[in-house]
Amino acid sequence: MQQHMGGAEETAQFARLFLAPGVDHGFHGAGAMPTGQMDAIVRWVEEGQAPDKLIAERRDSIGKILRTRPLFPYPQAAKYKGSGSTDEAANFVSQPPAQ
Repeated sequence: MQQHMGGAEETAQFARLFLAPGVDHGFHGAGAMPTGQMDAIVRWVEEGQAPDKLIAERRDSIGKILRTRPLFPYPQAAKYKGSGSTDEAANFVSQPPAQ
């Protein structure tokens, strides 16, 4: 898409891809499930605030949150800061793709 739409910066003005590793179709996988996608789209379209991350949650069978993870627009990835719980999204930062 970027090749045909003017490059990464131009494309990021109207399209972003968030990948959720380990989440099978229907959200039955072992990964953390993205939340708040619709709210993020509404803020982008109606208020001009493009999403720089989404939060994903992994819950147990009764709905208790076990862990959260940030999802950053591709090709960025989440990197653990090195301190704090690895089960909390707040302890991760965006990392550019490996060169």
